[in-house]
Amino acid sequence: MSRPTSSNVPPLSYLNTEFWKSPEARALRILSEYIEPAARLREHRVRDTIVFFGSARSIPPEQAAAELELVKQGITPDNELSEEVKAKLAHAEQGIKLARYYNDAVELSRRVTEWSKGLASHHHFIVCSGGSRGMMEAANRGASMARGQTIGLNIQLPLEQEVNQYVSRELVFNFHYFFMRKFWFVYPAKALVVFPGGFGTFDELFEVLTLIQTKKPSKTMPVILFGTQFWDEVVNFEALVRWGVVSAQDLDIFHKTDSVDDAFEYLTSRLEELYLTPKGLEEVKLT
Repeated sequence: MSRPTSSNVPPLSYLNTEFWKSPEARALRILSEYIEPAARLREHRVRDTIVFFGSARSIPPEQAAAELELVKQGITPDNELSEEVKAKLAHAEQGIKLARYYNDAVELSRRVTEWSKGLASHHHFIVCSGGSRGMMEAANRGASMARGQTIGLNIQLPLEQEVNQYVSRELVFNFHYFFMRKFWFVYPAKALVVFPGGFGTFDELFEVLTLIQTKKPSKTMPVILFGTQFWDEVVNFEALVRWGVVSAQDLDIFHKTDSVDDAFEYLTSRLEELYLTPKGLEEVKLT
């Protein structure tokens, strides 16, 4: 009987790439996306986060202005605009409106990071985003400007999603499962700031609102919807009350604003009340 040689001995199970990618190992993959982030966050003493959600398609105002100017340069006064040019012009003009929120996200993130770093207590509220472009980049950028740690919870997509340069290198996480990524958005979160966004932003927002409404996290998480024009136009929350599918009190879950000053004051005062007073510290429970 022939004996196995080093060339035909199979790899150890936990080093077997084919096995780890198989359906049978799915539970282990899910578990690893729970355990590894938990270990790394503990290593870097991250307990409390402020999560920023928002569109990956938002760009800095200077870039939006440059793109609009580029479109205008192709337009001559005596030529009737084609439908294609009209669409490009409308898209660029809309990009200007969306871009203003990029700077607001940078400034709010910078200010809350500076405030957090100045706290005498053991609590430090770390800015966390999805780690990609747009509003996520703006949030990480503001925290980086304040020389604070900042987290990026990246997700693998069919088209590669690049991690922005402002995420702290030791706090870049890469997920395969959306639901595990959302778990790590919510579990350490003490507050959320939601800027204008698309399907992904709405998915994250409404899951969080549902969790808060049903009291699944026993902690209280202040939620800010930044950009009243956007939110009033795309979601008619009052109609949900009129139709009787949510209660009027459910609309108190979030605070809408257009002001960085107001958002900063609301966030810091609520976080101080909830997590930095003796009474608040006694009532903190993570679920």
